[in-house]
Amino acid sequence: MVKVYKDIFPRVHHELNYWKKKAECIPDLELRMQALASIDSKTFHCEGGGVYALLAGENLGEAVRFIVAYQTISDYLDNLCDRSTSMDPQDFRQLHQSMTDALTPSNELKDYYAFREEKNDGDYLQDLVKTCQDVLRQSEAYAVTEKYTTKLGYLYNDLQVHKHVKEEERLPRLMSWFETHQDMCSNLKWYEFSACTGSTLGIFCLVSYALGGEMEESLAQRIEESYFPYMQGLHILLDYYIDQEEDKEEGDLNFCSYYDHEEMMKERLVYFVKQTNHSIQSLPHRGFHEMVHEGLVGMYLADRKVKAMQHAKSFVRSMLKASGKKATFFYLNTKMYNRLRGIKAAL
Repeated sequence: MVKVYKDIFPRVHHELNYWKKKAECIPDLELRMQALASIDSKTFHCEGGGVYALLAGENLGEAVRFIVAYQTISDYLDNLCDRSTSMDPQDFRQLHQSMTDALTPSNELKDYYAFREEKNDGDYLQDLVKTCQDVLRQSEAYAVTEKYTTKLGYLYNDLQVHKHVKEEERLPRLMSWFETHQDMCSNLKWYEFSACTGSTLGIFCLVSYALGGEMEESLAQRIEESYFPYMQGLHILLDYYIDQEEDKEEGDLNFCSYYDHEEMMKERLVYFVKQTNHSIQSLPHRGFHEMVHEGLVGMYLADRKVKAMQHAKSFVRSMLKASGKKATFFYLNTKMYNRLRGIKAAL
């Protein structure tokens, strides 16, 4: 944790400040507003993802550059699809082509705004893609890794298209999509599978190992199988858990709302905790991956939104008990960090 606070978070904030300044110069008002909002409200996504840079060894700084740029694309596009002016799946698909290109250094840049009215972002999105590509070109080991990152990336992109279309089309599309992939996750419900595809953690893990030079085919395959579905699913289900009230007010899709009742949701998330812990045992640096697993639980449950939620105390208690003492440490540590950050902002 000392290394995270000392080496990772300052680098993450340095990179985010760079992209924030670029976003402030976006000519189109709507695109500028969504870009800035995505950075201001989702900094913790980059902070959490940045932890994976520890796996990159001497290339820690380059790993942070990639993680912040890729996560910033993800958060920006999420805002564009969630909060902006289009409901067109063709537009969403074209926007998310940028995430495929970011993972594919050989791809040429494209007009990612081809199917929407707002277009002039001052090359903001293309510069984010180029940054990712430039970092990946430095790693010979990424040639082994690419098919695994792009596989996870395609699943992520599909989810973003299906879940942002017109409300009456969302469930049929998501259910039909699940049917085509059900053999991968036969023990999951359609909404749990969707959650598992919505995380960037597996990509950050694969890229960081590649940048550290520690990559071969068998390791890449083990990482993908260890992170998908359970680690990624746990990540996104926790994210949706804390956003339930906000999503209800905004009319946004929330996968936690499809559980029959609160007790069922608690049981299933505890199941994801246990399966995640089992699935990461075969990875090198097992302690690191356990830390991420426990940190995810602690970080999300310590979010300020949880305090106001109904039945939150019982849910938090069950999740921390299933996750172990280190999760409780992260829970208390994150609450303190958030409190200190709030005091600093007030000053």
